[in-house]
Amino acid sequence: MTTVELRPGRVEKRRRPLTPGRVVSYLLLALVAVCYLFPLAFLLNTSLKSSGAFFADPGAVVTDPQWGNFGAAWVQGNFGAYLANSIIYTLTAAAIGTAVSLVLAFPVARSYVKHPRLWNLLFVVLLFLPNALITQFQLLLRLGLYNTQIGYIAIMAAGVGIGPILLAGYVRSIPFELDEAAAVDGCGYWRYLMTFVIPMARPALATVFILQAIGVWNDIILATILLPDPAKSPISLGLYAFKGTYTNDWPLLAAATMIVAAPLLAAYVFLQRYLVGGVVGSVKG
Repeated sequence: MTTVELRPGRVEKRRRPLTPGRVVSYLLLALVAVCYLFPLAFLLNTSLKSSGAFFADPGAVVTDPQWGNFGAAWVQGNFGAYLANSIIYTLTAAAIGTAVSLVLAFPVARSYVKHPRLWNLLFVVLLFLPNALITQFQLLLRLGLYNTQIGYIAIMAAGVGIGPILLAGYVRSIPFELDEAAAVDGCGYWRYLMTFVIPMARPALATVFILQAIGVWNDIILATILLPDPAKSPISLGLYAFKGTYTNDWPLLAAATMIVAAPLLAAYVFLQRYLVGGVVGSVKG
């Protein structure tokens, strides 16, 4: 978007010409948006159908919305009891995981440790390793933390994923002269990390927190293995209530899935600028 200044205090915007390259870019963006939005729209459409209407024509657009499916799914899935557990697990594990990612990423990005390239390679390799379920199960069992909320939070917080890579890239964009100036003024390592790095890296920290929170909120495998007590189950395990022996109530299952996914969708809508800013800053770094 270019601008033409007419007189002081007034700027007129002039549209860029529509070139073939821009048309192709818009078409690709529209295609990606459809690929992401179509499953969500289909899920919402299914959640508003009655069982008879769904089995008559699963792909038809709903004409008589059954809004009561959401209330029935909330009660049948016992989501009210599981919601508090998921909020505690998500906020705590995501906060701890983000802090761990920062503590790992900062010295590597600043080359305060030996062989920083080897550490960066290790961060990448860890993304491709399979989840060690048996090892995690045995670890919590031997520590006496099996079937405890603390043990589950610890395991979920340890899965930092792409966090150290994003934060290391973002920290590199922070001028190194700030480290030297802080050292000359007598600012210690942890004080500098808390009072300078964290405020400047807020977009990247928010991005890592969101990604970590999504992983914890959507987890169903580790929760099934590590939390056999239903009173400690997260909201994702409420979906098991809609699994039948021979058939499933698909409209209620779709409504339950929408209930579980709704907080993440709302969080993304309000926090997307932090997510985009954190990723862009990490790439530039």
